[in-house]
Amino acid sequence: MKRLRALREAWRWRRKRQNRLLRALWKRGELRCLVDRTAAIGAGDVLVFCTLRNEALRLPFFLAHYRRLGATHFLFVDNDSDDGGRELLMQQPDASVWHTRGSYRASRFGMDWLQWLLIRHGHDRWCLTVDADELLLYPHHDTRPLPALTEWLDARAIPAMGALMLELYPKGPLDAQRYSAGQDPAEVLQWYDRANYTITRKSDIDALWIQGGPRSRVFLADRPRQGPTLTKVPLVRWNRRHVYLNSTHSMLPRGMNREIYDDQGGEKLSGVLLHTKFLPQVVEKSTEEKSRRQHFGDPGIYDAYYDALIQAPDLWCAASTRYTGWRQLEGEGIMSRGEWA
Repeated sequence: MKRLRALREAWRWRRKRQNRLLRALWKRGELRCLVDRTAAIGAGDVLVFCTLRNEALRLPFFLAHYRRLGATHFLFVDNDSDDGGRELLMQQPDASVWHTRGSYRASRFGMDWLQWLLIRHGHDRWCLTVDADELLLYPHHDTRPLPALTEWLDARAIPAMGALMLELYPKGPLDAQRYSAGQDPAEVLQWYDRANYTITRKSDIDALWIQGGPRSRVFLADRPRQGPTLTKVPLVRWNRRHVYLNSTHSMLPRGMNREIYDDQGGEKLSGVLLHTKFLPQVVEKSTEEKSRRQHFGDPGIYDAYYDALIQAPDLWCAASTRYTGWRQLEGEGIMSRGEWA
């Protein structure tokens, strides 16, 4: 009986993965290629995949950051931006750009579009899938670029690296700061929560589930189970049969989720995605996002969250920690170098 249940469960997840792949094939019709430079992609290149809308202010630093890390090509899906960001991306010699007016929510929050690009261009390559407000760090990233990291992972047959999404925020009202294009967001967002996190293992998909941070502390203290999921699997040696299940929080086949943690008492190499959502523009963008209702499963539930953001709250508290760099995060156990000494 136990074996029968296991077979039934495996069949269910296989069908779900096949459904995600079929959705990507269907949703590709919503994409219009504006600039295709993918012919320049080399065999060992590390690719960055990103869906965005109206992120022109973030893009100069985003591009510079991932270029410094050693990424060699960017594949962007622009969801009908009107702030000049799409035109900026089209001018980048290492970027290919697709445009869509499709529903972000109806495309699984952009993942159906990226899933198609991963199938088409990411197979058997190291692919980094991130949002425009996420900046990947990993131990020694300042001296060891992504190709060195992926070569190390390949040598050990490790097909993915996990990361904790660490939310940065300023001290004082969110709209009291100033940020200009090209500036390091960490110069404005200097603080983070060090310790208010919960971690569980979701046995159905064999994944870690971490929640907490300033959004849970300030906006969702009375309903912590609705807090943001902070576990991500951003860096993957991609295969056409892979799919992201829920944003980049987990994957199918389920065995991929097991690749990012060690349940035998050790530690695996992991990174951090600095989440720069709380730049001062978040106040204005929250008004737009509330009206667009393109985020979350039931957008109406989060009206109070957006209303609170529109008031430009102060997320800082006495327990907040000033961010100084990856060595600090590694020392606190927020990221791990594992055997990547």
